[in-house]
Amino acid sequence: MQTIQASNYPIYFNEKGYEALNLHLKENKYSNLFIIVDSNTNEECLPLFLPYLETELTIEIIEFEAGEENKNIETCVQIWNVLTELGADRKSLVINLGGGVVTDLGGFVASTFKRGIDFINIPTTLLSMVDASVGGKNGVDLGNLKNQIGVFNLPTMVIVDTNYLETLPQNEMRSGLAEMLKHGLIYDKAYWEQFLDLKAIDFADFDELIYRSVAIKNEIVTLDPTEKNIRKSLNFGHTLGHAIESYFLENENKTTLLHGEAIAVGMILESYISFDKDLISESEYIQIKTTIKSIFDDIIFLENDIDPILELLIHDKKNEYGTIQFALIEGIGKIKINQSVENELILKAFSDYKS
Repeated sequence: MQTIQASNYPIYFNEKGYEALNLHLKENKYSNLFIIVDSNTNEECLPLFLPYLETELTIEIIEFEAGEENKNIETCVQIWNVLTELGADRKSLVINLGGGVVTDLGGFVASTFKRGIDFINIPTTLLSMVDASVGGKNGVDLGNLKNQIGVFNLPTMVIVDTNYLETLPQNEMRSGLAEMLKHGLIYDKAYWEQFLDLKAIDFADFDELIYRSVAIKNEIVTLDPTEKNIRKSLNFGHTLGHAIESYFLENENKTTLLHGEAIAVGMILESYISFDKDLISESEYIQIKTTIKSIFDDIIFLENDIDPILELLIHDKKNEYGTIQFALIEGIGKIKINQSVENELILKAFSDYKS
């Protein structure tokens, strides 16, 4: 697969990435190398990665406990302290080997340590390959509020190696699939239609689907790096999806949702809102709802769940001047940003989801 050139950094695929990484290490005089992993990727992915490394640099492994609940400033402080104790300086290199939590948090740690050191993302989950590792967003959660603290800062390179997907459980694969579905819904109708019958997909060609998803996100981000305009389209399904994810994360009576599981619900809800606003047809809405529900289990919402979810919307990063902003689809494959939605319509969407 051809390398994708993002804004000022390349996205390599499979073996070509390791060749580029080793050449980069030879050509740049780094003082030392730090690999940030979580407890899962330390066990499952690091043994697959290390044999590819060709360097005489001192390598230090920094591990933190896996899970969205650890994507916070406290974990960053711990890692900053470890970097300091191990003699990291402005010529150090950080490699983030992991899913979205690792690449988001590791990128933020590197971007802020000594005002910024080089970092490379090697995503190991489907979600992080097609979403979190592309676009230069780095950050952490503030309590249960998603990605409230962060910076835009670009990695030196990204390496997408789909062999890491063999380490994933099925629910993590489905979680990543949600973002791929989103890319079709907002940008490429033909791409969306490839997922209408999952049984018909030849998973020997799955690398090509991943490649197209990365390309779509990169095309959008390149047009609007700091989310002033068209990049807001990537938030489709995320306004309600993030609120649902945050609510389930903080509520001890709920089972924590994976990011893609929450976004899948968000896309159905926001597709209903698009339908109610006459932006998509009823047949398009039914196709979206049926397809997503055929892949993801239904999430149970009780009557007393909805108001707390709506209250979380006020913290959404896309809000401007106190107004909640939605990105809605205007026909499959097209998007309409900066849309205001009244609470009554959101409640109708939840009611339809549960029906």
